[in-house]
Amino acid sequence: MRRGPRAALPLTARGKRIAGVLLACMLVLFALDQIFPPPLERVREVSPVVLDRNGEWLMAFTTRQGTWRLEARLDEIDPEFQRRLIAIEDARFWFHLGVDPIALTRASVSYARQGRVTQGGSTITMQLARLLEPRPRTIPSKLIEIVRAIQIERRLSKREILAAYLTMAPYGGNLEGVRAASRAYFQRDPQWLDDAEMALLIALPQAPEARRPDRHPQAARAARDRVLDMFAAARLIGPRRAAEGRQSAIPARSPFPYSAPHAAEALAAAHPGEGVIRSSLDATLQRDLEALARRRAAGLDRDTQIAILAVELDGRAVRARVGGAGRERAGGYIDMTRAIRSPGSALKPFLYAIAFDEGVAAPETLVRDAPRRFGGYLPENFDRRFHGDVSIEDALRHSLNLPAVATLERIGAGRFHAALARAGAEVRLPRQAISEPGLALALGGVGMRLEDLVQLYAALGDGGRARPLATDDVGQFAFTRRFVRRETAERVLEILATSPHPAGRIPAQVAQGAPEVAFKTGTSYGFRDAWALGVSNGYAIGVWVGRPDGAPRPGATGRSEALPILFDAFDLLGAPRAPARAPEQRERVAPALARFEREEREGLSILFPPAGADVLVLDYGAQSRGLSLSARGGRAPLTWYAEGRRVETEPTSGRAIWRPSAPGFYDVIVIDADGESARTRVRVRGAG
Repeated sequence: MRRGPRAALPLTARGKRIAGVLLACMLVLFALDQIFPPPLERVREVSPVVLDRNGEWLMAFTTRQGTWRLEARLDEIDPEFQRRLIAIEDARFWFHLGVDPIALTRASVSYARQGRVTQGGSTITMQLARLLEPRPRTIPSKLIEIVRAIQIERRLSKREILAAYLTMAPYGGNLEGVRAASRAYFQRDPQWLDDAEMALLIALPQAPEARRPDRHPQAARAARDRVLDMFAAARLIGPRRAAEGRQSAIPARSPFPYSAPHAAEALAAAHPGEGVIRSSLDATLQRDLEALARRRAAGLDRDTQIAILAVELDGRAVRARVGGAGRERAGGYIDMTRAIRSPGSALKPFLYAIAFDEGVAAPETLVRDAPRRFGGYLPENFDRRFHGDVSIEDALRHSLNLPAVATLERIGAGRFHAALARAGAEVRLPRQAISEPGLALALGGVGMRLEDLVQLYAALGDGGRARPLATDDVGQFAFTRRFVRRETAERVLEILATSPHPAGRIPAQVAQGAPEVAFKTGTSYGFRDAWALGVSNGYAIGVWVGRPDGAPRPGATGRSEALPILFDAFDLLGAPRAPARAPEQRERVAPALARFEREEREGLSILFPPAGADVLVLDYGAQSRGLSLSARGGRAPLTWYAEGRRVETEPTSGRAIWRPSAPGFYDVIVIDADGESARTRVRVRGAG
């Protein structure tokens, strides 16, 4: 008998109920999947690696957990290694959905027969799940791994899963990922591996601690050889190649490259979350200058550091940044290329460049180098000698202080400060002069960084064009500004190139193949900072020597300490000597610029001691430190008298030093070559 249509209704209702239950289960599973996603963010917690401009490794950093976990990029890993890894670990990797039922069934049957684990059933995705969330090796843990593997497959492509596994796979100790292991054991990235190296890198994650090559070489050898046999059995290689692979030595672990630590740390901080950071540095030059700094520092006290910065003029790419001579020395963790210090005389070339550019003076302009008071400021030359009338170019060559202060007074300290700032240099003024810079700016009475000074010298070397330095993004500039005219920059460099060379250094004009270096030195007040900066053959290089804590180093000058290092640095570049220039026919200097001082010669007057002054003297007689007498105006030579006797001039410094015999009131007299005289009356008193 045929059933009527009513008999089908209960089945339809049951089907709807089943479909509803399935839908509800799917919604619950979907909700659980969204609420409890796999912690894939751990894959992105990698060790930053800083590379040089050619891709050579400079330095890497551990993760917050202290592990070396280097990002694995499949395009940079030997494709044959990837193929063999999948063939050994997960043959159906490209086809399953995270779980391989065939492998799981085979592993379960083997476990039931043997009573122990004899073969694995985990896919690469399941192994990644275990690495993301480590758990005890139990059956419940395996079930969780299965669920996590399915979740991961929903979120990542197969290539992304393989890359994540190769990033997190353990290789013993604090090594994670195939790149870290290849670097530690083979000293290179895994872009090309031989059979034995592939076998070892496949065997290690299965038991990373028990098979560590550096601690258990025999176990590592046995595991590697078994994988080589598996290669042969799977016909990935022939028996002969497998036998040759077994003859290879087991490698020891080597330290990772360590170069440019200060620059690398700054780049890693500026690019958080990036696994690979490419810099503008040149690894070879960086290592050479680091070795130079260590070699030179060996002859100095342990509290002294050396910083070197080398910049290529074309593009302003920083090719080497040596922040110190070693972290084992005092202050070694401070990047002294970025520390704020007093530049001493290193700013004088830019002061004169602006004066030339604005028509205030010319290189041939005569300026008087003689004692002079600028308001309340009474500067002296470094050697405490005065040279009378000198040309400005000679004043720059010999770094005379009085002409520099006179030039700054003419162009204005505010104008000079603004020009330096416009060129990209950060100039820190003393606290008492925050509102307006003073004349001490000419002699380095401000704070600057080595990288700011090198940037300014690079502008001179690039025809007067100012650009910021580039460390990690070569070729992109925040600005390009005209600092001074090209002819001005070239003229200043010509003057600096003919400055007196240090003892033992043959000038480039007579040395065969030596680079011609336009250089300037600087020494800060109290011998705290020694500087040398130069431009030659497409590079600007700066050197700083001193103590990071700013303590004085009596007698340490830029010429004696920093300048020899600067010349060594240019020698390391291996740059050819600049082509000889034909003598230039210079125009006669305009009459208005023949002399810097436009006023008539001033009358003779005494600057120190001033009239009516009370002068404190702590000791008297021949052993006294004495008082340095100074005057302005008149025509040299000057003759001094005090206590009715002539005051002798020191042969070394050229200064007249008066050593009072006792406290009391005295007349001090000075007479110039024309017989003009000046007189002052002072009181000398003791400490009581």
